[in-house]
Amino acid sequence: MQTTEKKIDESKQGEALILDTNTAKNSKKLYLESYGCAMNFSDSEVVASILSKNGYSTTRNIEESDLILLNTCSIRDKAEQTVRKRLTTFKKMKKAKPSLMVGVLGCMAERLKTALLEEEKLVDLVVGPDAYRDLPNLLQITEGGQKSVNVLLSREETYADISPVRLDNTGVTAFVSITRGCDNMCSFCVVPFTRGRERSRNPLTIVAEARDLYERGYREVTLLGQNVDSYRWNMSSKGEIKDETIPTTNFAQLMEMVALVSPLMRVRFSTSHPKDMGNDVIETIAKHANICNYIHLPVQSGNSDLLKKMNRGYTREWYLNRIAAIHRILPNATISTDIITGFCGETEEQHQDTLSLIKEVKFSAAFMYKYSERPKTLAERKYEDDIPEEIKQRRLTEIIKVQHENQLAYFEKQIGREFEVLIEKVSKKSDEEYMGRNEHSSSIIFPKGNHKVGEYVNVKITSCTKASMRGELI
Repeated sequence: MQTTEKKIDESKQGEALILDTNTAKNSKKLYLESYGCAMNFSDSEVVASILSKNGYSTTRNIEESDLILLNTCSIRDKAEQTVRKRLTTFKKMKKAKPSLMVGVLGCMAERLKTALLEEEKLVDLVVGPDAYRDLPNLLQITEGGQKSVNVLLSREETYADISPVRLDNTGVTAFVSITRGCDNMCSFCVVPFTRGRERSRNPLTIVAEARDLYERGYREVTLLGQNVDSYRWNMSSKGEIKDETIPTTNFAQLMEMVALVSPLMRVRFSTSHPKDMGNDVIETIAKHANICNYIHLPVQSGNSDLLKKMNRGYTREWYLNRIAAIHRILPNATISTDIITGFCGETEEQHQDTLSLIKEVKFSAAFMYKYSERPKTLAERKYEDDIPEEIKQRRLTEIIKVQHENQLAYFEKQIGREFEVLIEKVSKKSDEEYMGRNEHSSSIIFPKGNHKVGEYVNVKITSCTKASMRGELI
């Protein structure tokens, strides 16, 4: 499984993104672990900001922490089981350090609520995605010896006025949240129940945050939302204007506003929804050189009947129409996707439809999963999870094989080409090399030369694997 637009795969879950912010004022130590999607990592930066004003500095050393917070994911059962294992580890730490507090944030907190407090006394506080402002009060209660919980969902909260503490200490790329929650009721998805109804953030605060990031040396922002294409400011979900005195803003207009902050700052976005992506979004990408020629467009299945069962709101034909529009307006664009195999009642023919769509579109990358039934979803209430595990695994293996063949073929075609690459960090495999991405979100490894992280360089591709490319500086 590939990482695209910094969406987090399960092999990277639990990665602690911590920035030391020690000051005399902040004497207590906070250790944060984030699991799941990019939105959770972005939320952790909001949490760090809120607690930095209440005496906490973040630390990479879990042993010195006074407070451990896990920002959790409920999208699959495996993610929740990973968190439970970590909580068991922390329980042992609490025996050695009774003053240590442990809390669960995010989607798992919202889904399980007080059950987490009652289960083997694993945690001291439980806080849902819309209740982070209440953390200082909840910690006071916990410090007094009581358990605390706030999982109230909001129709208004966007944290627009909070300047996030940037936890990725490379200082090159950053997430900027533009919406919260989701109004799409995909039958397999728990997000509407854990993050609430969709609401959009004031565009002026988004642009101001992007400008601040640029002035601080960041060179790429990713606009985040469960469905960025349904971003709308001063408009109802039906497009009705709420206040005639305030300009309306849709996603294409917002993206242009952010792109105009500086031509030297790249703009990405995640995630789009096929039923909502209009040509205006694609045309805006074509209009601005600093909006990356890359779109993550989850398809989930290549069969229309199964898409209807998933309540996705589009057909195979509609999805392919969007792909055709992207290629027509953005001939050089790359497209990645999400795929679920083994959904309720999926036949072998429907699975073959998914394989044929993957072969037709030739995605540059994909997140590929076996279906995992989630409590309270429509699928859990209405359909039987009736595909045996061995069939799910076999189908997933077939999907991965085809996708990896596509990726390798795509990368092989890039050998000999030159790309502008933003240097993001030192390569994991060698201190003498950098890792950066081109506008297509492809990872490229190359020698350091005399360059620094955060610079743009030109790289000629010399070789590749199915996951990345290698190159030489021009």
